[in-house]
Amino acid sequence: MSRQPLDATTIVSRLNDYLEAEFTFIRTDQLAAVLAGMPRDRQDFVLEWTRRAAATNTELAFQFANRAKEALLEAEREALILLAEALNTLGDRYAIYGFSGWTRKRCEAFRVKGFDDPWDDLVIGRVCGIEPKDYTRMGAPIRHLAHKLKEIEARTKLLVTLSDGKPDDYDLEYRGEYGIEDTRQALLEARREGIHAYCITIDREGQDYLPHMYGAANYTVLDDVAKLPLKVSDIYREITT
Repeated sequence: MSRQPLDATTIVSRLNDYLEAEFTFIRTDQLAAVLAGMPRDRQDFVLEWTRRAAATNTELAFQFANRAKEALLEAEREALILLAEALNTLGDRYAIYGFSGWTRKRCEAFRVKGFDDPWDDLVIGRVCGIEPKDYTRMGAPIRHLAHKLKEIEARTKLLVTLSDGKPDDYDLEYRGEYGIEDTRQALLEARREGIHAYCITIDREGQDYLPHMYGAANYTVLDDVAKLPLKVSDIYREITT
């Protein structure tokens, strides 16, 4: 019988202990959100070797653990490519953007594919080159991308977010309730413009906050990162039919 995966809170506690976060000021919450989306055996492997490495060098141990993020990034890249191929087959018009934030003074959206860009080697190269940036400050990019969708003529307007955790920022004020409420407000504003928002996440704790942000039926929580590429096209078909 397989063991239940550890939740993000438990993983944060262990990582903080191994990496002496109280003294090194290493942030482990985003890494923990990624690890929480993995099967238990993979979690145990990463945590055990992080513990061993930290006995001699906490920075190298953190770098090792961070490589686990590559599994999520690879799954997200593959999911984007498979979804884009499906959209091309269906003839649906779409765009792909990434986003990142560092306090309210630096909220960025990165164009991977615009609505009028062809799906070609250049865009595929951008997808394959996606790398992690800063924090998950969601409100501003949702408002920005909703504005772009508002300018598009379409019967159905859909804003899908691939996520690995709750809204977060370097700014302590944004974490927790403030970030969730800011994101919820941005989604409500988008809904008033006729935009349907949906979230796909590998954060097992997503059921604690996503119903409040997106609504009870507007999100999917996947229990394994590896399932993301296989599920994303199916989820798109379900929410558009």
